[in-house]
Amino acid sequence: MIKIAQSLGMTLEQIASAFATLPEHRNPTKQDWERLSTQWRSDLDARIEQLQHLRNNLSGCIGCGCLSLEHCTLLIPDDESAARQF
Repeated sequence: MIKIAQSLGMTLEQIASAFATLPEHRNPTKQDWERLSTQWRSDLDARIEQLQHLRNNLSGCIGCGCLSLEHCTLLIPDDESAARQF
């Protein structure tokens, strides 16, 4: 499970924290693993969204010519005025 979690991009600290939620005095059940995987899934979905945003905006950013790090949609993803420039 540790190798699988690492392949998903999780740090050892995140994995240890997740495993700490599993029961100590019995083997984890299917429900325990489903709860854990649901938490990991939301983290993965957020990372996928970030990577898609980066992929979709990287080409435009390299050649955009704005020369302004203050309005970069990749560096400042929540900047609404920067988003309107592209």
